[in-house]
Amino acid sequence: MTQYLGRKRIAGTDLEVSPLGFGTVKFGRDQGVKYPEHFTIPDDREMLNLLALAQDLGMNLLDTAPAYGISEERLGQLFARHKGLREQWVICSKVGEEFVTLENGQGESFFDFSEQHIRFSVERSLKRLNTDVIELMLVHSNGDDANIIEQSGCLEVLADLKREGKILATGMSTKTVEGGVLALKHSDVAMVTYNLNEQGEKPVLDYALEHGKGIFIKKAFASGHACLSGHLANENRVLESMKLVFSHPAVSSAIVGTINPAHMQQNVEACLEACRT
Repeated sequence: MTQYLGRKRIAGTDLEVSPLGFGTVKFGRDQGVKYPEHFTIPDDREMLNLLALAQDLGMNLLDTAPAYGISEERLGQLFARHKGLREQWVICSKVGEEFVTLENGQGESFFDFSEQHIRFSVERSLKRLNTDVIELMLVHSNGDDANIIEQSGCLEVLADLKREGKILATGMSTKTVEGGVLALKHSDVAMVTYNLNEQGEKPVLDYALEHGKGIFIKKAFASGHACLSGHLANENRVLESMKLVFSHPAVSSAIVGTINPAHMQQNVEACLEACRT
């Protein structure tokens, strides 16, 4: 059996998370995603089995969002039916991006960073997830990071909600160096892209380390593409990806969204090896 993942405190907070977080895009959305291979959204039993495996492997960070289709609702339904399940997880959700299904059955995203919508979104996520508090709430950027932060006041709204006790930590899922650094100046955590193919946001990691802020990594495997290219076998690409991510001491956790149990265990084994080296 794979060794158990440990915990790392998110710098500047009281939250402790596993170095791998469980991303749940595939629990609620299969349209407009950028994965290289087709997948089928798991049913409730498969979801529960995946959550149980993730827990057995030591994961305690669960990443979701309104932009992930019906992921929040489905997780909340499982929490309601299985006593004690919610308490096993540190939940990270988001505000700003919405995913809606159109009359033609296709889905698309839109963005709203207004104070009214952010408050509405947080209250809705609390209800969907059947919880009184969400540990981490990030702004889901459309790429215009700095303007969103400076013009919408979104991080100030999240700070107010934190003071109200509805969330415990705040941050932003960013796409630029400027936005990542600005987000860390005004919140607790930045979620940034950092992988074998894309390392342009490394200055955000450096800033976080210097200023005692938290870093989550998204697209550690470039949405699966990093493990399909290059001369290394898939397993080695996973390990090399993990070594890169965890070579930087600012990283609290990398969010990985596999729904394949074998891949999940492989990821954990690679994470453990990377963290040892």
